[in-house]
Amino acid sequence: MQTYLDTYKSMRERLTAFNYAMWVLSWDLETEAPIGSMEYRSKQIEGLTKEIYALETDKAYLEAIDYLYANRNQLDELMRREIEKVEKEMRLIKKMPKEEYIDFQVLIAQASTVWAEAKKNNDFEAYAPTLEKIVAYVRKMTKYLSTPELKGYDVLLDMFEEGMTQKEYDHFFEQLRTELVPFVLSATASKKPHPKRLTKGIFPKDKQKAFSEYLTGVFSYDMNHAVLKESAHPFTSNASSTDVRITTRYIENILESSIFSTIHEMGHAIYEQQVSPELLGTRLGGGASMGIHESQSRMYENMIGRSYAFWEVHFDKLKEVFPKELKGVTLLDFYKYINRAERSLIRTEADELTYPLHIMVRYEIEKLLISGKLKVKDLPKKWRKLYQQYVGVRPKNDAEGVLQDIHWSGASFGYFPTYALGSAYAAQIYHAMNKDFNIENAISNNEIHKINAWLKEKIHIYGQTKTPKELMLIATGEPFNPNYYIDYLKRKFSN
Repeated sequence: MQTYLDTYKSMRERLTAFNYAMWVLSWDLETEAPIGSMEYRSKQIEGLTKEIYALETDKAYLEAIDYLYANRNQLDELMRREIEKVEKEMRLIKKMPKEEYIDFQVLIAQASTVWAEAKKNNDFEAYAPTLEKIVAYVRKMTKYLSTPELKGYDVLLDMFEEGMTQKEYDHFFEQLRTELVPFVLSATASKKPHPKRLTKGIFPKDKQKAFSEYLTGVFSYDMNHAVLKESAHPFTSNASSTDVRITTRYIENILESSIFSTIHEMGHAIYEQQVSPELLGTRLGGGASMGIHESQSRMYENMIGRSYAFWEVHFDKLKEVFPKELKGVTLLDFYKYINRAERSLIRTEADELTYPLHIMVRYEIEKLLISGKLKVKDLPKKWRKLYQQYVGVRPKNDAEGVLQDIHWSGASFGYFPTYALGSAYAAQIYHAMNKDFNIENAISNNEIHKINAWLKEKIHIYGQTKTPKELMLIATGEPFNPNYYIDYLKRKFSN
């Protein structure tokens, strides 16, 4: 047993180093790398991918995993969980032919640049061939990874949210479709006026950046182990709890974009920073799942960051940064503006009420793409139809339609549903936390660190040692219940 454990740990250490190098390359690609570096960079990514593949397919390493998995009941709790997780992750390496696997990794490494250019030029046809290749690979992948319990799209859903299947998601989205779509279409039937300084104003990028940096202190985002940069699509990236990086996006005519992108990504990042140090260097560090992760970011962004209590404390600072731009704008004006509900086209800019419907569009499309019932070339047409049906708007072009998200370029099919699931988790978690202490009082007293501490104890510290379903039980005392989410949205937006 010990020999196999030593082999596994030794290989894990080497793989961690290579994966760290790949992570740094990926971060650089999304934040600073010049477009002209893609070809040379791709060669280096290919070289690193080959080295990682060689390590992951090393006979002694695979034998160690197989032995430890077969004898996992003799391992301590943490190592048993890790081996179960690694064995599951290694199935693709074992079953997908080497050249196919490497080609796939290179393809998705290049795809983000192809997508960015296509989006910039509003040219879906330029992106379609790349997406067709990705979809074909993903369909193959589901076949390689299918089990008696999981097949097709279920394989992908389980990758991002352990234990969740299409059957469970269908039930969840059907509740949203039944309860929320009519409510949303009614609540957004007419637009309410807001001050022109907010709707038509220009907010200089350097000032937005200054306020984002101010927010890192408000939320106790540990900048000794963090970075805040800019990218076309805000994201969080980390290789450990000691190095957690986020980006935001500055749009000069949309003040709230950078504010809530920054808060959203800090929700992800604080989670990562608060994972137990005991898990550093293991395969159990990091968030438990995409849904649990999203519950943190959506809670920080919407339930904390858009609360009246929050802006009672921080609106004066915002006006200090933007004195001319916000002249005459009151706290109540701003609060109503950032909590407006309206039909919109862009998921990342969507309000809290309509957001899950944007996700429902993507969920329906992914099911059809992976099953082969929808061809890539027909994507824009289907996208427009579903947006009209669920959100009540229709994209004028593909840049504001099917090209708006980067996720499919990374082959992240099965990821989108976790965004809606995460928002629903958040409502249930917030409800449970509010039983232990008055959250609004903590926000009013500028004590968000109390929220961080509760979430650390109930969720963050566990990393990936618990499943999402186990974490919901620990944090809330009951299984996932979407009614908390539906009730929360109806209550907030009825008022």
